[in-house]
Amino acid sequence: MLRSINPATGIVIKEYDEYSYDEVNDLIKKVNVAQARWKETSFQKKTLFLNNLAKMLEQNKKRLSELMALEMGKPLAQGESEIEKCVWLCSFYADKAESFLRDEHIKTNAYKSYVTFQPLGIILSIMPWNFPFWQVLRFAAPALLAGNGVVLKHSENTTGCALEIENMISKSGFPSNLFRSIIVDKSKMKPIIQHSSIAAITFTGSTRAGSIVAAQAVEKIKKTVLELGGSDPYIVLEDADLEYCAEISAKSRLLNSGQTCIAAKRFIVVESIYDEFVHIFKSKLQKYKVGNPCDNSVDVGPLARFDLRDELHRQVTESVKAGAVIELGCKITTETGAFYPISLLTHVKVGMPAYEEELFGPVAAIIKVANEEEAIFTANDTSYGLGAAIFSKDVSRAETIAATQLQAGCCFVNTMVNSDPRLPFGGIKNSGYGRELGVYGIQEFVNVKTVWVD
Repeated sequence: MLRSINPATGIVIKEYDEYSYDEVNDLIKKVNVAQARWKETSFQKKTLFLNNLAKMLEQNKKRLSELMALEMGKPLAQGESEIEKCVWLCSFYADKAESFLRDEHIKTNAYKSYVTFQPLGIILSIMPWNFPFWQVLRFAAPALLAGNGVVLKHSENTTGCALEIENMISKSGFPSNLFRSIIVDKSKMKPIIQHSSIAAITFTGSTRAGSIVAAQAVEKIKKTVLELGGSDPYIVLEDADLEYCAEISAKSRLLNSGQTCIAAKRFIVVESIYDEFVHIFKSKLQKYKVGNPCDNSVDVGPLARFDLRDELHRQVTESVKAGAVIELGCKITTETGAFYPISLLTHVKVGMPAYEEELFGPVAAIIKVANEEEAIFTANDTSYGLGAAIFSKDVSRAETIAATQLQAGCCFVNTMVNSDPRLPFGGIKNSGYGRELGVYGIQEFVNVKTVWVD
């Protein structure tokens, strides 16, 4: 029995019977049959169904945002924004997928030679709770248009969202059983990952869990795409616009209650403007309201689970014991709900959890550095490499640093790190490999086949 629990109240929303392996096996067989027919479907029909899904998402965004608020604590306005972004994603791929997968003719010694893109089969998608619609659809929309079938294993506490996605895809015109959700405990995933009909796996989640999934997949020589954790650095140089930088930094740190892989997490500030930035940044953080995510005036809801809140508090407590200074928050003040206060730590140094680990919640860590050179070193001094940002009025200087010196898959200048359907998204180092979104995302789960005609 799997449970979905409201993190704002601790009350069980619903219990779900877990699928047996035999039930999952039968479901995969059905997806296999549906995919074999689907891969022959014209792009005209595929894009029609995806546009139908976009319309359905738009029409139901209020209801879907309420579901996210109940299951994982996302504030309502942010839930509606997530659905709107999914609408954009679906419309983008409906418009671009055919051109992204068009045969590429290459002149060689052959009479004719070209590259063609064909579906792999069934893709197993293991997804997290923090963006329960976006994380799924940013993979599933291009994968389905490429001709694949999908089996989704969503996070336990967002099972309702998983079943809603399956229902909406089916109602949009996609063939029955082409996209199916399975209700299975994460500890029982190995035989499903290694199932002979699963062609590849995409995983979004922690680095630890991702390494387990990858190891199980590689035993059967299956392709994986991993989007894992991040400890994104935001470099603040001496000529940055501090008011603007602090405002953007606060927004990035607190988006989704701080529970996003590409949230700003380590603020690396040159010492000449350190004190001023701390003062301004603290004032920006204090303007955000923590509370029930179903209250439209709330900016920051609870963490998605109580164990996640407790782990975050451990990281904060150990950092303080090692010398970090509490500027704001850092104390659990309520026993009802998995809430954590908006918090700010300064004097963060090497060896502290706030420096070394990913803080998945509304806690900002500020690190003082002497100059630009030390700032770049500190930004790269991490096992992660998902996103990074740099703030400076010298845009050319900042762009050069972002493009050539920061070790991350997504580097932004004078704004917060974000994902965009038009651009590839993913990381390096312990933040994973492979790419989602853009042309690169749709080409991850296809057979890039060379055809030579003499």
